[in-house]
Amino acid sequence: MAQQIKLFTREELKCRNTRDDAILIIHNGVYDVTKFLDEHPGGEEVLLENAGKEATEPFEDVSHSSDARSLMQKYKIGELVEADRTQTKGAYAPQWSNDEAQEMGNMRAWMVPIVLAVAATILYRYLFA
Repeated sequence: MAQQIKLFTREELKCRNTRDDAILIIHNGVYDVTKFLDEHPGGEEVLLENAGKEATEPFEDVSHSSDARSLMQKYKIGELVEADRTQTKGAYAPQWSNDEAQEMGNMRAWMVPIVLAVAATILYRYLFA
């Protein structure tokens, strides 16, 4: 049996902004970060500053790693009701996938210069040594 997703309104979440009850709204998901305050690498202040309200932009501005994005799923307690959802901007589109494919693309970008440098070195040694 599938687990029912709990739905929240922005109105009921706006008062949940204290050290004892800290909620963030990120990409229309609702996250209870109360138990994470002491563990957050950026400090609890940044979480409390955005608690009880929309935190998608500050979250994305920091460029969180794929590990951080995976970790936050542990704190998800629900989602916003349909009427309170916001359109996710293209720049902030959630990318919950693994970053390995992107890292492989970055490696391939370096392969051409590396191969050219090795070929130039071998050619230089052969012609001028």
